[in-house]
Order: sequence, then structure tokens, then C-alpha cells
Amino acid sequence: MSAPFRTVAIFGKPRAESVRERLRETLLAIADLVRGAGQAPLFDAITCEVAGIDAAGHTLAELGQRADVAVVLGGDGTMLGIARELAPYGVPLIGINFGRLGFITDIALDQIPTVLAAMLAGRYESDRRGLLDASVRRGAEQVFAACVLNDVVVARGVAGGMVEFSVRVDGVGIYNQRGDGIIVATPTGSTAYALSANGPILHPALPGLVLVPVAPQTLSNRPIALPDSAVVEIEVADVREAAAHFDMQTFSRLAPGDVVHVQRSAAVATLLHPVGYNYFATLRSKLHWNVMPAEGHDR
Repeated sequence: MSAPFRTVAIFGKPRAESVRERLRETLLAIADLVRGAGQAPLFDAITCEVAGIDAAGHTLAELGQRADVAVVLGGDGTMLGIARELAPYGVPLIGINFGRLGFITDIALDQIPTVLAAMLAGRYESDRRGLLDASVRRGAEQVFAACVLNDVVVARGVAGGMVEFSVRVDGVGIYNQRGDGIIVATPTGSTAYALSANGPILHPALPGLVLVPVAPQTLSNRPIALPDSAVVEIEVADVREAAAHFDMQTFSRLAPGDVVHVQRSAAVATLLHPVGYNYFATLRSKLHWNVMPAEGHDR
């Protein structure tokens, strides 16, 4: 058991106007729980604005410097964004699922009074997740840069048609390809878009990456797992519309000859889970591996 946290940053982001009041009530309940434990709650300024909370809001930089832990109320997308921002400060995160799937926001709303209280008191398990540094290079110029926790995706544009690109790993050409795109995913991102594109699941403890083609014209082009020390370069080869997406939250349009450069980041995100957390239990629950066909079901 670790020492209780002293200062708790609180984040929340509603998906729609219809759930805003419920979000506000839940955020205030979390703040009351924190105060009741003798700890200090600090609200993110944007959270105060969107949820209509009458409290002093703080910037992410202020929270990164002052908070011992961050509680994120939202879906996986909200968690991704906050994790990237707070990783340089070393602030660990607790995710409460206010979204849909909840792979990395693994505490249910009805568990807040018991599970969250125990975690803030120091009873939790820690899980370190690697990030990637990505950039778009146009000749000698870097035109875009981002840090990602899930994935970097090079994809065709809205005009349709396949995008043509070449892939290099550690400076060695792997293949030239035409298709809908390609995904470079971390173990965390291996259960996101990469999984939908038939990529493998990488356990979070593995120091690896996965390279997953999306609808490749060459049907024999399969996903491949790489060490996380690998430097991946994806060069756009033709004039078709294409873009690079970073955790599907920011993007950069690509021009012919642009190179998307991806490598391991020095930053690490630390996720905290309830005592007894098990990654395989999460897979069983979220991917329904524990659901058996009904007896007598036609084969």
C-alpha cells in the first residue's frame, strides 16, 4: 500500500448536452469524496467551463506541477488526451468510465464511493504505458509533431482511392504498398483501430509496436510486431489525398514526398488500477471472450 495522495486533479468531458448535468453531478461527488478524505481537489479549467462548475479552474501545466494524481471522468478518448498532456509531469491517472468501451477507463460509475476512495487512499496497482513521438517531415522541414499513446495512422483522404506509400524500419525499406492506409500502434493502441484492422493484441508489458496495413492491395501484406526501439518512417509516394492522424485527435494533411516519422518517446504514462486488476479480465469483459454460444446454436 502506498501513501495517500494529497492533491487530486479532476477532469471531465461530456459527450453530449444530454449527459452534461449527470457529468457535473458526478464530478462534484468526486470532489466531495476527495475533500472528505482530507485531500485537496483541483479542477481543470476546461472541465469547469463545459460542466458549469463554479470553482477555480487550473491549466494543465498548473495541474501537472501541483497534482499528485489525476482522476479522469470520460471515455478512452478523454483519457488519451489527458494522459499525453500529463505524461511529461509524471502524474499518474485514474480513469472512470463515462464513455462507451472503457479499455483504459476501467472504474465504473457505481464503484466511485468504494473503489476510487480506496485508490486515493493508496490501495492501487500501477501500470506504465509507453508513448510515441511522431512528426511529419517535408524535405528538411518538420511541419507537424505530436505525442501519442494509442497510434499513428496514415490514411487516404475524403476523395477516395488508395494511398501509395513506402515503409522503412530503422532506415531499411520493408515494402511499397497501396491501400487505405497503415497503422503504427503501441501495446495500448493494439486494442483500438489496429485490432479492427486485424492486428494482434500486444500485452501492455511488452516493449513493442505493431505495424498494421489497412485494406492493402497486396493481400499477402500482414501485420508485423516490432521492438519499441524501432524507428518507423512512412513516405507518401503519390499525389492522392492523404493525412496522418495522431491518436485520432489531431491530424496533418500529407503531400507527395512527406515522411511520417515515428519513434519511442521518453515520456511514459502511468495508469492506476484497482487492487486485483488483471489485463486478461479486461479483455474478457470488453471483447466478450467470456460469452459462449447458446446451446444448440447452429454451426
